[in-house]
Amino acid sequence: MSGEGDFIALMRALATGPAARGLMDDTAVLNRPAGPLVLTTDTLIEGVHYLPDDPPEDVAWKLAAVNLSDLAGKGAAPVGCLLNYSLSGDGAWDRAFARGLDEVLGMYAMPLLGGDTVRMPEGAPRSLTLTALGGVTGKPPARDGARPGDVLYTTGPVGDAGAGLRLLQAGSNGPAELIAAYRRPRPRMAEGRALGPLATAMMDVSDGLLIDAQRMAAASGVAIRIEAVPMSTALVALDGESMDARLAAACAGDDYELLVALPPDTSPPGGVTTFRVGAVMAGAGLALMLDGAPVPLPATLGYEH
Repeated sequence: MSGEGDFIALMRALATGPAARGLMDDTAVLNRPAGPLVLTTDTLIEGVHYLPDDPPEDVAWKLAAVNLSDLAGKGAAPVGCLLNYSLSGDGAWDRAFARGLDEVLGMYAMPLLGGDTVRMPEGAPRSLTLTALGGVTGKPPARDGARPGDVLYTTGPVGDAGAGLRLLQAGSNGPAELIAAYRRPRPRMAEGRALGPLATAMMDVSDGLLIDAQRMAAASGVAIRIEAVPMSTALVALDGESMDARLAAACAGDDYELLVALPPDTSPPGGVTTFRVGAVMAGAGLALMLDGAPVPLPATLGYEH
């Protein structure tokens, strides 16, 4: 099995919602109550966004998760998704990808609505694109609303995925939780819906804490000071807590935690894990202060194409 019809048949088994029309049409038709609809799309390229020997089930998981994380950053609940898939002639890889996609879409209740397939030239890297749609009650938070006096939080530690990638590139398969952070990130859907109505600004941390904080500062027309770099127990056990280790964690990508600015009189809701990482101030740009002292920003703040 390696042709377009065969792959569409695999996807048809996943696309069971009425909006998908059984994947027998050129479009999906979505009927929903009035309210904001959030749309996002991400592409994973073999050798760029995932390793060529990453399991196809994990590639499918990550493709869905990075889109879901964008929805989480807007406090949105999944409505559906579209898949653009490059066929390479490897039917076993396609079937394993479909199993992984079925797992992640089922876990996060995001139905497949349709998409497109294309055959790649022999030897070309795979290119996989997923477009996700989400619904929001109320106004979705943007990254441009942070105000002086706001407090900055993340929903979890940073640096685990970057460490996982480094381990895999070195031929290591552990610690398992760091490998999983890279291959199977967990989008913060419930946290996004809880924090979204309270936040002045919110976005996911996909390219690194420092570079994404800088982007929030630029979009909001404010200055942001990062004052802490939360690290997991597994990452501390691997790399320690030196200044270099903390800076590496703050610049690593693929974390998919949320970066949230809350007013100073607003606490994170109960039951939502958060780490205070900094403050929003008048001015412009990004500053770093660790252990109570200013720290020069590294030359590279995070991942950029």
